[in-house]
Amino acid sequence: MAVLPDPATGRPVIRRHLDATHTAEEPLHGGTANRGAVFRVGDTVRRPSRPTMPATAALLDHLASVGFEAPRHLGLDRQGREVLSYVPGEAVTPPYPSWALDRPALLSVARLLRRYADAVADFDATRHEWPVRPPPEFTGPSVAHNDPNLDNVVFRDGRAVALIDFDLAAPAAAVWDVAAAARLWAPLRPPDTISDARRSDALERFRAFVDAYGLEDEDRARVVAAASAHHDWAYRIVERGAEQGRPGFASYWTSDAAVRSRRTREWLSAGAQSLQALLDRPG
Repeated sequence: MAVLPDPATGRPVIRRHLDATHTAEEPLHGGTANRGAVFRVGDTVRRPSRPTMPATAALLDHLASVGFEAPRHLGLDRQGREVLSYVPGEAVTPPYPSWALDRPALLSVARLLRRYADAVADFDATRHEWPVRPPPEFTGPSVAHNDPNLDNVVFRDGRAVALIDFDLAAPAAAVWDVAAAARLWAPLRPPDTISDARRSDALERFRAFVDAYGLEDEDRARVVAAASAHHDWAYRIVERGAEQGRPGFASYWTSDAAVRSRRTREWLSAGAQSLQALLDRPG
């Protein structure tokens, strides 16, 4: 049996093991930390369990209680893997389909992220242990997803409807998630490293994303700094994972990735004032 704290009372509750042996396992692609270790089994997803799984389970239970669409935590299977409900739809993985890079899809991600922030506004994160946290200046009382990458958003009919993969969820200010998503979806990096249709439109996409989210003025003034800090924070996680020999991180953190990371950091630093001016521009 899996013993996890009840999100409402904090008391231990028992969730039953789920047996995966009767259904074929379909590998699910995307992601880095658990690459090659996540499978769809019927209407469930099986993935490696983590020490901070109880915190994520409580978060997902809360999201279910307020009607926000995300995986539901179902316990452990007989192999000790975490079992989640499967969210139907399409996550954006390479090669990126054209619809996923258009403006309506981008704006739908911003609105989904705002709905998520509203959904977790009254979630009590203080009772749980969380994974690596954002820098102190971007911590907060609520819980950010922290990794709203393209493959962690589920679309249906070309619109974002759900978030998945809450491995890095932890207390953070809302601007941290906005900056992370804008950085990844605009994207904010040197133009010659963008090989798809977003290359000529990335800066305007950044402005459009922040506008669609409806970021308040105080956070709007620090979203560029948050984007740069999130870049460094995320790449440190990857680098540490590679040093620890974790396969997904090791295969990603090549010399080329290290160079791209450094170039993007320099590009963000050099362009910080211009990016902020773009956000400050009327209309």
